[in-house]
Amino acid sequence: MDNLFVQVGIREIPEPQMKQKKWYQGKPMVSIFLLCLIILGCLFCELFIPKDPTYMDLYHANVAPNSEFWFGTDTMGRDIFSMIWYGGRISLYIGFFATLISTAIAILFGAISGLSPKWLDDALMRLTEIFLSIPNLLLIILIQAILGKANIQTISLVIGITSWTSIAKVVRTEVRQIRNSEYVVAARCMGAGFFRILWKHLTPNFISSIMFMVVMNIRGAIGAESTLSFMGIGLPLEIISWGSMLSLSEKALSSGSWWIILTPGIFLVVTLLCVTNIGNYLRKNANQKESNL
Repeated sequence: MDNLFVQVGIREIPEPQMKQKKWYQGKPMVSIFLLCLIILGCLFCELFIPKDPTYMDLYHANVAPNSEFWFGTDTMGRDIFSMIWYGGRISLYIGFFATLISTAIAILFGAISGLSPKWLDDALMRLTEIFLSIPNLLLIILIQAILGKANIQTISLVIGITSWTSIAKVVRTEVRQIRNSEYVVAARCMGAGFFRILWKHLTPNFISSIMFMVVMNIRGAIGAESTLSFMGIGLPLEIISWGSMLSLSEKALSSGSWWIILTPGIFLVVTLLCVTNIGNYLRKNANQKESNL
């Protein structure tokens, strides 16, 4: 029926309207809640952790979870519950700092390529494809071996400078589409420099297109740190992170101390799954916006 109202006697009754979609519907609320809980717990862990995570109590080494040690202890007698929250801060820091580095490089490189003449743009894209053809983990191991002993800053730097290529290709494509827009041309005519045009006019137009990739890079950086530490070439044992905790897996398996591997593994997997779900939501949201334009 095309009529908005149904006549009943002399009274007009409106037809039932479609229910409005609530703000939380379609959003990964469980993932957002769990990720926020983990981040807040890591940031403010000093308020509730029962023991010093760095204290080595060899008398209580390899103790199974109990009322005193909620998640048990590791092979050096450190309280795993305290280590989880304290070490998560390091893992999350590496994830966010490495992503900040890679995003900055990607935006700068992609913008330069998108604004350059065709011959320079082709050369820069061939360079990007060369980086993409090399396995990322192999490149990280190579650069880390050159830098020497790993620490939080070097791990973040190495992961950051090796994970920018995919974002850079998207930025380059977006910049080439909008570089001849009226507001960009007007800014050039008014004497605006490269960085002002990039910050004021280009970045706001492509930031939504790369946001899901930025979130996925956080996941990749956390996973890369954990993989390196698990292989024994990442952070040393004295620097507590989820990856360095997993590096004790060989000793834990030989002694039957399953909790040493299970607890940091669960926290790592849950964090990565939450970040993945949020990234997938941002990707779908960006694709939906593009299809509506």
